[in-house]
Amino acid sequence: MSLHFYLGAHHPDWLWRGDADFPLFVSRRRLQDRRTLRPATRGWALDSGGFTELSIAGEWQVTPGEYVRQVARYDAEIGRLEWAAPMDWMCEPHVLARTGLSVDGHQHRTVDGFAGLCALWPAESDAECPFMPVLQGRTLGDYLRCEGLYESAGVRLADYPVVGLGSVCRRQGTGEVSAIVREFAPRLAIHGFGMKTRGLLQVGHLLTSADSLAWSYEARRCAPLAGHAHKNCANCLPYAAMWRGRLLGALEDAGSRGVQGDLFAAEAA
Repeated sequence: MSLHFYLGAHHPDWLWRGDADFPLFVSRRRLQDRRTLRPATRGWALDSGGFTELSIAGEWQVTPGEYVRQVARYDAEIGRLEWAAPMDWMCEPHVLARTGLSVDGHQHRTVDGFAGLCALWPAESDAECPFMPVLQGRTLGDYLRCEGLYESAGVRLADYPVVGLGSVCRRQGTGEVSAIVREFAPRLAIHGFGMKTRGLLQVGHLLTSADSLAWSYEARRCAPLAGHAHKNCANCLPYAAMWRGRLLGALEDAGSRGVQGDLFAAEAA
């Protein structure tokens, strides 16, 4: 199965621009204050903005009811929403320090929060519930325990078109993250949040989908494209599209090598 790749976008209006003809990943925080929305011209997924919320405030600044109403509005007015991230609780060390909670505490809040959003959805919309579950943790054992919490809550992860793998953004390229992806990818449709190029080249062939804003970080450190008047191309759609094309080409080559490597390892075993 080929990777379904969502390009991270700072600007919601890319959703209805004809020259952004690929799937986009847009944060709720970028949409929540917009009074006017337009129909999307392509499929997209919604980032809850949880990493920023918890990093800044140590808690969610929006209630579950408010979040569900926002997502229902985006689903109705923008349309073509493929799925939405829940109000999950990331487990990066600085986020844990900000909230004062443990990994276990974040996992329980993630699972309970997902169930709560799904329960609230029918009161806001007759459309299919867009929220997808997310696994949170630090170690492989943590993520397996989080999977068990979903099972105990009556959520069968294998039934969902994507299951997010959280708190891996800043640990990509490590053997630990690769082992976590390899544990879940054969039996769950894993989405990698905030993937970087290195991480995608290593495990992209195992993922069902992924999103990335890495193009913007790269552009911020580089001179603008020829003929572009801005200081850099960190918010530039042509640069983003070129970066996406290069990445997908590299992933096609790396994916073939990765799949072959998995087969050879299996034969050796």
